[in-house]
Amino acid sequence: MSKLPYKLSFVIHKHDATNLHYDFRLEVNKVTPSWAIPKGPTLDPTLKRLAMKTTDHSLEYQHFEGILPEGKYGAGPVMIWDMGNYLVEREISKGVREVIEDKKEAEKEMSEGIKKGGIKFKLFGKKLNGSFALVKTKFLGKDNTWLLIKHEDEFIKKGYNANDYDFSSVSNKSLKEIR
Repeated sequence: MSKLPYKLSFVIHKHDATNLHYDFRLEVNKVTPSWAIPKGPTLDPTLKRLAMKTTDHSLEYQHFEGILPEGKYGAGPVMIWDMGNYLVEREISKGVREVIEDKKEAEKEMSEGIKKGGIKFKLFGKKLNGSFALVKTKFLGKDNTWLLIKHEDEFIKKGYNANDYDFSSVSNKSLKEIR
C-alpha cells in the first residue's frame, strides 16, 4: 500500500518505571488508548504477548522522550521505541482481513472493538510492520488483560525480541543513554 487513505498514529514507549515494559498506544478519537506490554511486542506470530490495558493518554504524549521525574506516576526514563501510522482492519472471514478505508468508520470500529475486547490493525512503523490484533482475555481473573498477537503476513520474523532493538526511533539513543 503506497499511500495510506488516512493517518492514525501509534507509538510504543519503552519505559523503565517500577518494571521495564513497553507502552503501546494507538490514536483513536484524539486520544491514545494504551496497553503495557511487559516483554515487548514481537513480529513472531507464535509468541503472544500479555498486554495490560492502562489509562488513555493525550496525543501530545506520543512525542515524549526523556525522564519522568521522581515523585511522578511512572517515574523513570521513557524512550520512543517505535512510531508510525496504522490502518484499522476488520475480519471478513476466518483469517481474512480487510482495511477500513474511511477514517471515521475506522475510529468507530476501534472504539467499539476496544469496548467489546478485540481490535485488528496494520502497523507501518520503523520497527514493527504488518497486521496485529489485541484481544481481551480473563487471564488471572483480571479485567484489563489483553493479548497482542502478530498475524501471519510478509513481515513475520521468528524469534523477534523487542529488547534486541534498544534504540530510539527518534533520537537513536538507548534507554541507558536517555537515563
